[in-house]
Amino acid sequence: MPTMPTNEEQIRTLIERWAGAVHRGDLATVLADHDEDIVMFDVPPPYDGVRGLDAYRQTWPPFFRWQAQGASFEIEELKITAGDDVAFAYALLRCGTPADLAAAPDNRLRLTLGLRKRAGRWVVTHEHHSFPSVDSTADPAGTGDAAAAEQEVRQLHERWFAGTVAKDLDALMAAIADDVVSYEHEQPLRYVGVQAVRAVCAAGLDAAGDGAVSWEVPDLTIRVDGDLAVAWGLNRVHVRPADGPAVESWSRGTRVFARRDGAWLMVHQHLSYPYDPASGAARTDLHP
Repeated sequence: MPTMPTNEEQIRTLIERWAGAVHRGDLATVLADHDEDIVMFDVPPPYDGVRGLDAYRQTWPPFFRWQAQGASFEIEELKITAGDDVAFAYALLRCGTPADLAAAPDNRLRLTLGLRKRAGRWVVTHEHHSFPSVDSTADPAGTGDAAAAEQEVRQLHERWFAGTVAKDLDALMAAIADDVVSYEHEQPLRYVGVQAVRAVCAAGLDAAGDGAVSWEVPDLTIRVDGDLAVAWGLNRVHVRPADGPAVESWSRGTRVFARRDGAWLMVHQHLSYPYDPASGAARTDLHP
């Protein structure tokens, strides 16, 4: 007859299941073993904590958007102390983008959990996340953070390029703010909101049909200041239809990003073709 898992084993399974769900962006499983009156002290505000399951639920979508930039969320060390009805656990996790972890390879997210048993099952009643405070005097100009942030924005572009080749519309939308304003190549004058931009991207992918499509910015330039970044360069779009010759076009692109809840999101985009003053027609045939 199989033996019942110990309290410690049950809690370890619960925490590992939760961490795996966080990494996958599986909100239902992230919430499944948390008490209705959960209190969380998180890295970002509010300073008095997040209180109640509904408020806890609302903290995760921004984190998932940041994590979609290629961030890891992996338990590295986990210790559990359990009584009959009350328990606590503490852990260290690798939590960051590749650029974050390259800039600070020893930095870890600290996690403490308080649990209690309700109706025979363990639930999380308290959750506390933190990173150690970094001595700002070690890099007074903030150059290390700016370099890491620039790399994050560059990697964001690389994921867009890969998503275009894969024709993965969700990947193209992952780092676009809900309130984005985009000046596209075609009318109208502006597109407002992520759904409007999604429709433009979907139409572009559909236009390629069964053919191959790629997008890149060979001369991509990025500048970062705090929680704002701007990127610009020439967009090269290459379409190879399944039954015809390849078509290549170049245009100008400027994109503005804001770091919100730790995730870089595009808040503005401006695309354009040069035009011929004599005819007023857009010049889509120009090459650098």
